[in-house]
Amino acid sequence: MNTLRKTILTGLAALSLGGAMLAAQAQSQAPDAHPKAHLSKEERQAKHAEFSAKREQMRAQRVAKLHDELRITPAQENAWNAFVASMKPAHRAGDRQHGDRAAWAGLPAPERAQKMIERQKQRTVHMEQRLAALNSFYSVLSPDQKKVFDEKAARMQSRFGRHGGMHRGGQRQGGETARG
Repeated sequence: MNTLRKTILTGLAALSLGGAMLAAQAQSQAPDAHPKAHLSKEERQAKHAEFSAKREQMRAQRVAKLHDELRITPAQENAWNAFVASMKPAHRAGDRQHGDRAAWAGLPAPERAQKMIERQKQRTVHMEQRLAALNSFYSVLSPDQKKVFDEKAARMQSRFGRHGGMHRGGQRQGGETARG
């Protein structure tokens, strides 16, 4: 009996020691876990600018590919340009202001709710402008072009859904990873 008790106590001590060592190792590695934690503000801004440039380049390639697939005629070019301009992501200052969490936290609940409603109204106006441009563009398309456009639009909407297709953790809506 005494031997069994010693063996159990020795095993528990070894497990406790191993757990403490793992915890200490994890704690020492935690500050370096985030890849941007060591970047200065200027470096983060440069990375953001680089990412934005790549995103805009990819967007331009997709627009050019759709232009070619639709075989846009010179008569349709003005409607196409208005449509593309309306679909460009808007960089609204109002949406960036919500990043000031301290200012928002200091507002009373009714004022925060009012600001959210105002921002949603601005988004609705922007979406209505996009719809008007889409309707104008769609009205000048031939039946064959409409078929191609409908197919591409449906595929893009199901693939990307809301928020540009990305969700936290690099997951698309279908569950696949952003790179997959």
